[in-house]
Amino acid sequence: MLDRIRRWRSRRVLRRAAINTAVWDELMTGLPVCAGLDADERARLHRTASLFLHDKRLEPLAGVVLDESRRAALAALACLPVLNLGLAAYRGWRTVLIYPEEFLARHAYTDDAGLAHEEVAPLAGEAWDGGPVVLSWEDVERSLELDGYNVVIHEFCHKLDMSNGEANGLPPLPAEMPLAAWTQAFTEAYDRMCADVEAGRETLLDPYAAEAPGEFFAVACESFFERPRALRAAMPAVYDQLRQYFRQDPGRRLA
Repeated sequence: MLDRIRRWRSRRVLRRAAINTAVWDELMTGLPVCAGLDADERARLHRTASLFLHDKRLEPLAGVVLDESRRAALAALACLPVLNLGLAAYRGWRTVLIYPEEFLARHAYTDDAGLAHEEVAPLAGEAWDGGPVVLSWEDVERSLELDGYNVVIHEFCHKLDMSNGEANGLPPLPAEMPLAAWTQAFTEAYDRMCADVEAGRETLLDPYAAEAPGEFFAVACESFFERPRALRAAMPAVYDQLRQYFRQDPGRRLA
Protein backbone atom coordinates (compact mmCIF):
# COMPACT_ATOMS: atom_id res chain seq x y z
CA MET A 1 0.00 0.00 0.00
CA LEU A 2 2.80 2.44 0.90
CA ASP A 3 4.51 1.84 -2.46
CA ARG A 4 1.26 2.50 -4.30
CA ILE A 5 0.82 5.80 -2.43
CA ARG A 6 4.38 6.84 -3.27
CA ARG A 7 3.89 6.02 -6.96
CA TRP A 8 0.62 7.95 -7.04
CA ARG A 9 2.29 10.93 -5.32
CA SER A 10 5.22 10.84 -7.76
CA ARG A 11 2.91 10.80 -10.80
CA ARG A 12 0.97 13.71 -9.37
CA VAL A 13 4.13 15.75 -8.76
CA LEU A 14 5.48 15.00 -12.23
CA ARG A 15 2.22 16.12 -13.87
CA ARG A 16 2.50 19.49 -12.12
CA ALA A 17 6.21 20.14 -11.63
CA ALA A 18 8.37 18.17 -14.07
CA ILE A 19 11.43 19.99 -15.43
CA ASN A 20 10.55 21.60 -18.76
CA THR A 21 11.32 19.13 -21.54
CA ALA A 22 13.11 21.68 -23.74
CA VAL A 23 15.29 22.76 -20.82
CA TRP A 24 16.08 19.12 -20.02
CA ASP A 25 16.91 18.16 -23.60
CA GLU A 26 19.30 21.13 -23.92
CA LEU A 27 20.91 20.20 -20.61
CA MET A 28 21.45 16.59 -21.65
CA THR A 29 23.10 17.76 -24.85
CA GLY A 30 25.56 19.99 -22.99
CA LEU A 31 26.30 18.02 -19.81
CA PRO A 32 29.29 15.73 -20.54
CA VAL A 33 28.91 13.58 -17.42
CA CYS A 34 25.52 12.43 -18.76
CA ALA A 35 26.86 11.54 -22.20
CA GLY A 36 26.16 7.93 -23.11
CA LEU A 37 22.98 7.63 -21.09
CA ASP A 38 20.39 5.86 -23.22
CA ALA A 39 16.87 7.20 -23.76
CA ASP A 40 15.41 5.23 -20.85
CA GLU A 41 18.15 6.39 -18.46
CA ARG A 42 17.70 10.03 -19.49
CA ALA A 43 13.96 9.75 -18.97
CA ARG A 44 14.42 8.20 -15.52
CA LEU A 45 17.00 10.85 -14.59
CA HIS A 46 14.51 13.51 -15.74
CA ARG A 47 11.83 12.06 -13.45
CA THR A 48 14.23 11.66 -10.52
CA ALA A 49 15.63 15.19 -10.89
CA SER A 50 12.10 16.63 -11.10
CA LEU A 51 11.08 14.84 -7.90
CA PHE A 52 14.34 15.95 -6.26
CA LEU A 53 13.51 19.62 -6.97
CA HIS A 54 10.04 19.08 -5.50
CA ASP A 55 11.28 17.27 -2.37
CA LYS A 56 14.38 19.36 -1.61
CA ARG A 57 14.50 23.09 -0.93
CA LEU A 58 17.20 24.93 -2.90
CA GLU A 59 18.14 28.13 -1.05
CA PRO A 60 20.27 30.58 -3.07
CA LEU A 61 22.24 32.95 -0.83
CA ALA A 62 24.11 36.24 -1.22
CA GLY A 63 22.72 37.12 -4.62
CA VAL A 64 22.82 33.71 -6.34
CA VAL A 65 20.11 33.47 -8.99
CA LEU A 66 18.79 30.03 -9.93
CA ASP A 67 16.72 29.89 -13.09
CA GLU A 68 15.11 26.65 -14.27
CA SER A 69 18.18 25.67 -16.30
CA ARG A 70 20.52 26.06 -13.32
CA ARG A 71 18.13 24.21 -11.01
CA ALA A 72 17.86 21.40 -13.56
CA ALA A 73 21.66 21.15 -13.91
CA LEU A 74 22.15 20.95 -10.15
CA ALA A 75 19.41 18.34 -9.83
CA ALA A 76 20.83 16.25 -12.68
CA LEU A 77 24.29 16.14 -11.08
CA ALA A 78 22.83 15.39 -7.64
CA CYS A 79 20.60 12.59 -8.96
CA LEU A 80 23.05 10.86 -11.29
CA PRO A 81 24.53 8.79 -8.41
CA VAL A 82 21.05 7.60 -7.34
CA LEU A 83 19.76 6.95 -10.87
CA ASN A 84 19.50 3.23 -10.08
CA LEU A 85 19.38 3.49 -6.27
CA GLY A 86 16.27 5.65 -6.07
CA LEU A 87 15.65 9.06 -4.55
CA ALA A 88 14.88 7.42 -1.20
CA ALA A 89 18.66 7.17 -0.74
CA TYR A 90 18.56 10.92 0.01
CA ARG A 91 15.81 10.62 2.60
CA GLY A 92 16.12 12.32 6.00
CA TRP A 93 17.13 15.87 5.07
CA ARG A 94 15.73 18.64 2.90
CA THR A 95 17.84 21.72 2.20
CA VAL A 96 20.59 22.65 -0.28
CA LEU A 97 22.26 25.99 0.52
CA ILE A 98 24.03 27.67 -2.40
CA TYR A 99 26.62 30.43 -1.98
CA PRO A 100 28.03 32.34 -4.96
CA GLU A 101 31.60 31.14 -4.28
CA GLU A 102 33.70 29.49 -1.58
CA PHE A 103 32.23 30.03 1.89
CA LEU A 104 33.85 30.08 5.33
CA ALA A 105 33.04 27.09 7.51
CA ARG A 106 33.69 27.04 11.24
CA HIS A 107 34.41 23.70 12.94
CA ALA A 108 35.17 22.90 16.56
CA TYR A 109 37.16 19.81 17.49
CA THR A 110 39.11 18.31 20.39
CA ASP A 111 42.64 17.02 19.85
CA ASP A 112 44.20 13.86 21.28
CA ALA A 113 45.37 15.80 24.34
CA GLY A 114 41.82 16.90 25.12
CA LEU A 115 42.31 20.52 24.04
CA ALA A 116 39.43 22.25 22.27
CA HIS A 117 40.13 24.03 18.98
CA GLU A 118 38.13 26.03 16.46
CA GLU A 119 39.06 26.07 12.78
CA VAL A 120 37.76 28.40 10.06
CA ALA A 121 38.43 27.40 6.45
CA PRO A 122 37.07 28.27 2.98
CA LEU A 123 35.13 25.39 1.40
CA ALA A 124 33.61 24.66 -2.01
CA GLY A 125 31.05 22.30 -0.52
CA GLU A 126 29.99 20.59 2.67
CA ALA A 127 27.48 17.93 3.70
CA TRP A 128 26.10 17.95 7.23
CA ASP A 129 25.05 14.74 8.93
CA GLY A 130 21.26 15.01 9.15
CA GLY A 131 21.38 18.57 7.80
CA PRO A 132 21.80 20.44 4.54
CA VAL A 133 24.21 20.18 1.67
CA VAL A 134 26.12 23.45 1.18
CA LEU A 135 27.59 24.32 -2.22
CA SER A 136 29.53 27.10 -3.94
CA TRP A 137 27.81 27.91 -7.24
CA GLU A 138 31.18 28.85 -8.74
CA ASP A 139 32.31 25.30 -8.03
CA VAL A 140 29.04 23.82 -9.28
CA GLU A 141 29.82 25.46 -12.62
CA ARG A 142 33.35 24.05 -12.46
CA SER A 143 31.71 20.62 -12.11
CA LEU A 144 30.33 20.69 -15.65
CA GLU A 145 33.52 19.38 -17.29
CA LEU A 146 34.89 15.82 -17.38
CA ASP A 147 38.05 16.60 -15.42
CA GLY A 148 37.47 14.50 -12.31
CA TYR A 149 36.27 17.45 -10.21
CA ASN A 150 32.59 17.51 -9.31
CA VAL A 151 31.63 19.16 -6.03
CA VAL A 152 27.97 18.16 -6.43
CA ILE A 153 28.68 14.45 -6.84
CA HIS A 154 31.27 14.68 -4.05
CA GLU A 155 28.91 16.17 -1.47
CA PHE A 156 25.90 14.07 -2.42
CA CYS A 157 28.00 10.91 -2.19
CA HIS A 158 28.91 12.06 1.32
CA LYS A 159 25.16 12.08 1.96
CA LEU A 160 24.91 8.48 0.76
CA ASP A 161 27.81 7.60 3.05
CA MET A 162 26.12 9.36 5.99
CA SER A 163 22.84 7.50 5.59
CA ASN A 164 24.08 4.80 7.99
CA GLY A 165 26.10 7.03 10.31
CA GLU A 166 29.21 9.19 9.97
CA ALA A 167 30.97 9.58 6.63
CA ASN A 168 33.53 6.77 6.87
CA GLY A 169 33.66 5.50 3.30
CA LEU A 170 31.13 2.71 3.85
CA PRO A 171 27.60 3.54 2.68
CA PRO A 172 24.80 0.99 3.17
CA LEU A 173 25.57 -1.86 0.80
CA PRO A 174 22.93 -3.98 -0.92
CA ALA A 175 22.59 -7.51 0.42
CA GLU A 176 24.31 -9.05 -2.60
CA MET A 177 27.53 -7.07 -2.03
CA PRO A 178 29.90 -8.72 0.48
CA LEU A 179 31.22 -6.29 3.06
CA ALA A 180 34.64 -8.00 3.02
CA ALA A 181 35.19 -7.28 -0.68
CA TRP A 182 34.31 -3.60 -0.28
CA THR A 183 36.50 -3.24 2.80
CA GLN A 184 39.50 -4.90 1.16
CA ALA A 185 39.25 -2.88 -2.06
CA PHE A 186 38.88 0.50 -0.35
CA THR A 187 41.31 -0.12 2.51
CA GLU A 188 44.11 -1.23 0.18
CA ALA A 189 43.52 1.65 -2.24
CA TYR A 190 43.29 4.21 0.56
CA ASP A 191 46.50 2.98 2.18
CA ARG A 192 48.31 3.21 -1.18
CA MET A 193 46.91 6.69 -1.70
CA CYS A 194 48.17 7.85 1.70
CA ALA A 195 51.62 6.38 1.03
CA ASP A 196 51.80 8.06 -2.39
CA VAL A 197 50.76 11.45 -1.02
CA GLU A 198 53.24 11.19 1.86
CA ALA A 199 56.02 10.30 -0.60
CA GLY A 200 55.08 13.14 -2.94
CA ARG A 201 54.14 10.82 -5.80
CA GLU A 202 51.56 11.88 -8.38
CA THR A 203 48.12 10.36 -7.86
CA LEU A 204 45.04 9.95 -10.05
CA LEU A 205 42.76 11.22 -7.29
CA ASP A 206 43.15 14.65 -5.75
CA PRO A 207 45.49 14.38 -2.73
CA TYR A 208 42.59 15.55 -0.57
CA ALA A 209 41.32 11.96 -0.84
CA ALA A 210 44.05 10.96 1.64
CA GLU A 211 42.47 13.10 4.39
CA ALA A 212 40.16 10.31 5.59
CA PRO A 213 38.37 7.19 4.28
CA GLY A 214 35.16 9.22 3.86
CA GLU A 215 36.94 11.75 1.65
CA PHE A 216 38.59 8.96 -0.33
CA PHE A 217 35.17 7.49 -1.08
CA ALA A 218 33.71 10.84 -2.19
CA VAL A 219 36.70 11.76 -4.37
CA ALA A 220 36.73 8.26 -5.90
CA CYS A 221 33.04 8.73 -6.75
CA GLU A 222 33.90 11.95 -8.60
CA SER A 223 36.37 10.03 -10.76
CA PHE A 224 34.00 7.08 -11.14
CA PHE A 225 31.45 9.31 -12.88
CA GLU A 226 33.83 11.73 -14.59
CA ARG A 227 37.02 9.76 -15.40
CA PRO A 228 35.82 6.17 -15.13
CA ARG A 229 38.37 4.55 -17.43
CA ALA A 230 41.26 6.21 -15.61
CA LEU A 231 39.87 5.06 -12.25
CA ARG A 232 39.29 1.54 -13.59
CA ALA A 233 42.90 1.36 -14.81
CA ALA A 234 44.41 2.76 -11.58
CA MET A 235 42.09 1.13 -9.01
CA PRO A 236 40.22 -1.75 -10.66
CA ALA A 237 38.90 -3.22 -7.40
CA VAL A 238 37.54 0.14 -6.25
CA TYR A 239 35.94 0.73 -9.65
CA ASP A 240 34.28 -2.68 -9.55
CA GLN A 241 32.84 -2.07 -6.08
CA LEU A 242 31.45 1.31 -7.14
CA ARG A 243 30.04 -0.24 -10.32
CA GLN A 244 28.15 -2.78 -8.23
CA TYR A 245 27.05 -0.24 -5.62
CA PHE A 246 25.72 2.41 -8.03
CA ARG A 247 24.52 -0.24 -10.52
CA GLN A 248 26.10 1.84 -13.26
CA ASP A 249 29.14 1.39 -15.49
CA PRO A 250 30.28 4.85 -16.70
CA GLY A 251 33.41 3.31 -18.21
CA ARG A 252 31.22 1.66 -20.85
CA ARG A 253 29.08 4.68 -21.66
CA LEU A 254 31.66 7.48 -21.68
CA ALA A 255 33.93 7.59 -24.72
